[in-house]
Amino acid sequence: MLSNIRIVLVQTYHPGNIGASARAMKTMGLTDLVLVNPRCFPDSEASRLAAGAEDVIDGARVVESLEEAVSDCVQVVGASARLRSLPLPHFDEPEAMARELVTNAADDPVALVFGRERFGLTNDEIRCCSHQVSIPANPDYGILNLSQAVQVLAYETFKAWRQRPESLYRQPRPVEERQPAREQLDHFHAHLGRVMQASGFLTQPHARTEAQLQALFARARPSRKELSLLRGLLRSLEESAKGD
Repeated sequence: MLSNIRIVLVQTYHPGNIGASARAMKTMGLTDLVLVNPRCFPDSEASRLAAGAEDVIDGARVVESLEEAVSDCVQVVGASARLRSLPLPHFDEPEAMARELVTNAADDPVALVFGRERFGLTNDEIRCCSHQVSIPANPDYGILNLSQAVQVLAYETFKAWRQRPESLYRQPRPVEERQPAREQLDHFHAHLGRVMQASGFLTQPHARTEAQLQALFARARPSRKELSLLRGLLRSLEESAKGD
């Protein structure tokens, strides 16, 4: 579904804004970037500011007109800070726009269109769109950088996608925060048992004590990182005993 969501930048003046927009896209799972008559592209500044999203830059397509960029799209939403006189459906909230856009993207390509840094989209370009959307902002200073606008709408789109049951989205956790495997726990308890025996805490195998300690750690549910820390403590105690 996300692969059907296209970001279109019209006549971008600063190549750095293309790179920053690519980075904003990639953080939200979007990869389809189309550039309409950019002033300078390819450009090293675009690649530099992509900062890890160079694949989005490398895969970007350059076309000569907005019509060409969106010809296969079933919904085209133009981002505009200024409301035009054209009678296009307008989304006052990006969240509502994103829900509809994602629904349409389930079956067909859709597009989010962003205009020039200084004055956005022209009326003729707005006519190529099926909808408009504005980003609510401070009425006294509602100016967003191009890549900031891309980030906001890309985030709303990604949020609408991950909230759909079929997205099966799950926030990945760092390895160190994940629960240890059964085998890792078994090695830890065996290690703990050896240290207790060697230290004299247990003079003979004592199943009840070891079972109580296993129950204690089962309740504590140490993470992999915490279990590694405990194993390090046990190894240190072993080395200290050898030194004595």
